[in-house]
Amino acid sequence: MYRGIGDFKKGCQPRTYIIEDAKGNLVSDFHSILDRWRNHFSQLWNTHGVNYVRQTEIHTAEPNVPEPSAFEVEMGVEKMKGHSH
Repeated sequence: MYRGIGDFKKGCQPRTYIIEDAKGNLVSDFHSILDRWRNHFSQLWNTHGVNYVRQTEIHTAEPNVPEPSAFEVEMGVEKMKGHSH
């Protein structure tokens, strides 16, 4: 509680965010910081830009199987219960 009161008394104090860019230089402007994070995550995800992330298709080994009908679900549940029609 006392810590909160102390922070309240100090008022709003601006913060400066400083990070290193890819070359090791310190940057503090908002757009450079966003660009650095964008590039960092693009490298992590092995993509060539944020726009490509949305266009990436996911390929799986499983075939595309249609959803079962309500009747098939009911029959499956009855079969699991041990009752067959």
